[in-house]
Amino acid sequence: MAQKRRPSKKVMYRRRRLAVGLITLILVAAVVVGVVFGVRWLVAEKPWENLPFLKPGPAVVKTPDPLPTIFPSGGTNDGSASEPDPSESPTPEACAAGAIELEAILDKTAYGADEQPQLTMKVTNVGSVDCLVNVGTAAQSFEVSSGVDVWWRSSDCAVDPTDQWSTIKAGQSAETETPVVWDRTRSYPDTCDAEERPAAPTGATYNLTVKLDEIASPEKSFTL
Repeated sequence: MAQKRRPSKKVMYRRRRLAVGLITLILVAAVVVGVVFGVRWLVAEKPWENLPFLKPGPAVVKTPDPLPTIFPSGGTNDGSASEPDPSESPTPEACAAGAIELEAILDKTAYGADEQPQLTMKVTNVGSVDCLVNVGTAAQSFEVSSGVDVWWRSSDCAVDPTDQWSTIKAGQSAETETPVVWDRTRSYPDTCDAEERPAAPTGATYNLTVKLDEIASPEKSFTL
């Protein structure tokens, strides 16, 4: 019986190389086909457009900030702005502490024997807003003193004192219209009806101070 001849090592080596080459060729062909079909699918489907971070959002429209308005909006049925009546002005309030300054004014600095000093009060609003101040006879006081001795007060014998609130504009001044006359005598509340009162000595220096309630002016000196 004839024995089969085994292929030589050289033949077996060639067969193995051929098999490996065919397998490699098949794998390469499969990869190429996969790449081609993959590229075609990507071009057709565009899957990246469905990614949330690549979706185009709405266009951002930049709007200017609203301008500030002087008048409050709304307040009426038609939604129009409520404009204040230009004829209406805010009511001034009572003057704050330190907003009023007083000045004592004399018609002379030296008086003869038969002359009576005429006294005037000047009121100045040194604040930044208009304000109300009581300039009535109930708040006014003219005082004449010699040293610490007060010789005369207009309030000692004031008749029917009244309040009179006046508006003093910011930075403006006002003076009493009619001067107060000092008759050169000493005053006390209980001597208002006396026919004779002590007369102020001549040749002496006196000081005038004007007051509105708790506000007082600097002293103004004069001689008789």
